[in-house]
Amino acid sequence: MIFDIINQMPKIELHLHLEGAIPYEALWELVKKYDGTNQVKSIDELKQKFQYTDFPHFIETWVWKNRFLCEYEDFTFIAGKVAEDLVSQNIIYAEAFYSPPDFFYKKLDTRKITEAITKGLKPYEDRIKINLVADMVRDFGAERAMKTLYEINEVKDMGVIGIGIGGSEHQFPPEIFKDVYDKARKLGFKTSAHAGEAAGPASIWGALMELKADRIGHGTRAFEDEKLVEYLIENNIPVELCPISNVRTGVVESFEKHPLKQYYDRGMVVFLNTDDPKMFNNTLAEEYLYFIEKMGYTIEDVKVLLNNAINSSWCSEEEKMQLRMKIRE
Repeated sequence: MIFDIINQMPKIELHLHLEGAIPYEALWELVKKYDGTNQVKSIDELKQKFQYTDFPHFIETWVWKNRFLCEYEDFTFIAGKVAEDLVSQNIIYAEAFYSPPDFFYKKLDTRKITEAITKGLKPYEDRIKINLVADMVRDFGAERAMKTLYEINEVKDMGVIGIGIGGSEHQFPPEIFKDVYDKARKLGFKTSAHAGEAAGPASIWGALMELKADRIGHGTRAFEDEKLVEYLIENNIPVELCPISNVRTGVVESFEKHPLKQYYDRGMVVFLNTDDPKMFNNTLAEEYLYFIEKMGYTIEDVKVLLNNAINSSWCSEEEKMQLRMKIRE
């Protein structure tokens, strides 16, 4: 009953990786297209591939999956399938990361990838608004990130509204991307940074002090530093929480032990997201269901989190008003 209510509610997703949200059937088509059936022999084996021993193992699997995105038409294909899937979940607005640097070695052009994704999203634009956030992918370093920034600046009229840095946080601290973030702000981009997922509070401090990120992605380990928690609360820094993702990558032991409850009860600006839903086998409705069933909250608390997401989003004030109205209705 509660799940049905949440499932039918209009929802907002602000931390979603396009390449991690490819429906299994669509990814299986790509695996067959590029002769990957010697590695996974069925769609069931493909699903089993997405189980991880730790965060580095997840990154390794992410890289493996991306091998089956080889042509621009593949990005059009997956963008459409992801949009269709989000619409089926009553997600009405999303800000989706996509990762151009991951495909540089295939000589795929950032601008053409963006065009291809936009083409795939277009048939669904009357049912869901999806803005794009370019992931600079910290593993490739600051020089490559700056190059990607200039490339997305040429196509930002296609709905590219911000940047982020995902990837191996435990190996590449945020500070090295300071110049990239400074330049991004000057070019008019909003900023987020994965921090406090695979590394501790120092990573979050770096994202705040050096990168001056508008939002923090994950922030799971902020609770380890009381001054950091206080700073996030006092400065109303939005934190994009992804609890099921954190459990599946071993960042936290269980949903019940996730700091979400501590953050929410203390008034931190938090909201729930799926991160890489097809790699973690989760949905946004399940995130909110667990919030109720495993942490003891109510539908009214869900509405608070959804409104936090709207307020933290990077769409226009007029669009925010329309989203609030849909939630109220």
